[in-house]
Amino acid sequence: MKTFMLEPRMLTMGGVFYPTGYVFAMFPNLEDADKVGAALQGAGFHSDDIMLLKPEAILDQVSPTVPAAPGPMPSVGSEAATVRQYTQLARQGHCALLVHAASERSTQRLMEVVHTVPFSMAEKYHFLAMEHLH
Repeated sequence: MKTFMLEPRMLTMGGVFYPTGYVFAMFPNLEDADKVGAALQGAGFHSDDIMLLKPEAILDQVSPTVPAAPGPMPSVGSEAATVRQYTQLARQGHCALLVHAASERSTQRLMEVVHTVPFSMAEKYHFLAMEHLH
């Protein structure tokens, strides 16, 4: 598992956080995020495809990709609102894992592991749509 570093390929053309092919899963505490990260490696995910985001990383790198409050014009997509949810949870101490899971099968395998602990939310970033994972 590696530490998260925001890369240009993780942003939309407008600069909003949108890591296509990844699942962003949030957890109320660091221990559960670490536990899931280790279990994902045991389930066949490569350690380079799993990134840990502590609350500071979310607030310092992901949150600034959107304005703190929605503007007067409606947003075309939900990516900005989702980043605001991440920000709210990070302010409460929640951590996240960003995991490359390009296929439906890898996403299912990932979520089987995520479900072993309490999690706050999980989003899968597809090419043109976001999927809320339960």
